[in-house]
Amino acid sequence: MAAKKKPPSIRKRRKRLAIEPVSAEASTLPIAELSSPYTELADAVRSDGGALIGAYHEPLGGHVVMMVAVPIDRVQPTTFQRDVSDGHVGKLMRALDKTKRFLDPIILVRDQEAGRYLTPNGNHRLSAMRELGAKAIVGLLVPEPEIAYQILALNIEKAHNLRERALEVVRMHRDLAGSGFRERSEQDFELEFEESALVTLGFAYAERGRLAGATYHSALRKVDGFVNGPLHKAVAERERRAALLLELDEAVSEAVAKLKERGLTSPYLKSFVVARINPLRFIKGELPSFDELLATMTKRARGMKVEKIGAADLARSGGAPDDEG
Repeated sequence: MAAKKKPPSIRKRRKRLAIEPVSAEASTLPIAELSSPYTELADAVRSDGGALIGAYHEPLGGHVVMMVAVPIDRVQPTTFQRDVSDGHVGKLMRALDKTKRFLDPIILVRDQEAGRYLTPNGNHRLSAMRELGAKAIVGLLVPEPEIAYQILALNIEKAHNLRERALEVVRMHRDLAGSGFRERSEQDFELEFEESALVTLGFAYAERGRLAGATYHSALRKVDGFVNGPLHKAVAERERRAALLLELDEAVSEAVAKLKERGLTSPYLKSFVVARINPLRFIKGELPSFDELLATMTKRARGMKVEKIGAADLARSGGAPDDEG
């Protein structure tokens, strides 16, 4: 019997992006002499006790980047990135101690008012170097402060779970709302926030850390839009939406408790309840508003007739476990 031929592999083509890289040869990227305002920034680095190692035009957009060495006690992580993992820091320390080399510069932006440096994606490396007793750290200093918010979109080395992503977004949202960007809108930071639902989930996670946000994420993505108006005024609306989500979560938790009282057990109980009360899959036309959807789902959760639900119904369900963040 002749062996079956394997079908030809299909290589998925990536969608072409509308970007035009600078047409600069590698030999032209180094900067021999800085011009204003970069000379002032280099002088500030020196006055901070640091040193300018070099400068160059990065090869995609041609923007100026400066490689610097700065005192490690002048560097702090931005407030909106993920929390430090002790395990990750320990692993980095062992690797650095073995190689006796720091070969992965962190990203830096300078806080002019405080005379310090913020790193939006180097907290683990910074912590490891501090633990090892380093007095200085090398980084890529980006002159534009807004890059501190955009850099998280480039940090894809380790996939964030939903809870981590949402908490980073809400910390970023609050930070921006209290900064010089406070009059900008949420739409202006669509890249940084990724999606509107993450902002609402972030505000909710900040109030209830064990929220099973993954069970609500799919529904929220369909009805949650960016808030119009300046960021500092959008905070109140986000807090209001988060409160509605937490109210829904309480109603769902009550339904879950009733199912457990009847002897029904499953790691997917909350997902099961949310799927039963979510009307979106039956709607063909215009979707309800955020408020309308959450009001409907909360009412259905509180009115769920748990006595009509059996083990066979649960067996057909699936989704994210209740503790999935």
